Amino acid sequence: MKRAVSVSIGSSSRDKAVSMELFGETVHLERIGTDGDMEKAARLFQELDGQVDAFGVGGAILGLLIDRKWYDFHSVMPLVSHVQHTPVADGTGLKDTLERQAAVVVEPLLDGMPRRVFHMSAVDRYGLARGFLDSGYESVFGDLMFALGIPIAMHSDAALKRMARMLIPIMTRLPFNWVYPTGEKQNQHTPKFGKFFEWATVIAGDCHYITKYMPHSLEGKIIVTNTTTQTDRELFKAAGVRYLVTTTPMLEGRSFGTNMMEASILAAKGWKEPINYANPKDYFQRMTQAVADLGMKPKLQEL
Repeated sequence: MKRAVSVSIGSSSRDKAVSMELFGETVHLERIGTDGDMEKAARLFQELDGQVDAFGVGGAILGLLIDRKWYDFHSVMPLVSHVQHTPVADGTGLKDTLERQAAVVVEPLLDGMPRRVFHMSAVDRYGLARGFLDSGYESVFGDLMFALGIPIAMHSDAALKRMARMLIPIMTRLPFNWVYPTGEKQNQHTPKFGKFFEWATVIAGDCHYITKYMPHSLEGKIIVTNTTTQTDRELFKAAGVRYLVTTTPMLEGRSFGTNMMEASILAAKGWKEPINYANPKDYFQRMTQAVADLGMKPKLQEL
């Protein structure tokens, strides 16, 4: 049996372990949360190095990939700086491949509704955003609002890229918990910018951003996200969400993060090389082929 472990700086209340078959191999998937404790997470990565087949970095990202340009997230890199033997993925390989398919899954659900999507944060899921843009959706990007607390919405791909060029070199040097909820902060609900949720037909992006900032009512909306638990689905249903599309498969009632699923593919494939998103060579092509070979697609649920 192969073993893939996601060490997450998110809440331990979301921990889960399952086994699944991939490429003829049984892979045990395990998510271990450290409740925002980055030192504990770094110790776990070091202790498990060489003992497991692949790592996922959960509750954080190693960097941002925008139009094939990679930006290291400097405050996160120390988490895995001592890993020497086990390949480490943060989900970028699936965000840029599998998540692009989500817009196609949403298309039949619109039923005459406006093609409008509110992206909670697009710079960390540019493949997801690009899929909607390529399908002709009118888009609003909330990166400045939710990551930096700046009440400015962006309305075009060009504006998003201008922001990325100017601010990402600064953002990636900030402490990660300044730009993303970690630990118990993930369970706090502080509604903001409700007019954009109301405007949109589709709300897309990170589940923690959505559940933290969404209004009490999302009647008839379509949510596109992942890393969902039963509690998240109940929250969306109570808010009136009509459809939930998870970009990763449902496993025993849970959709794991892209980092966990990418690590599981690496484990099943017996991948031994370090993952270098800045200089990926043919990595994304190989991940695209793996997703196609598995028939892996975003999952639709009617709530």
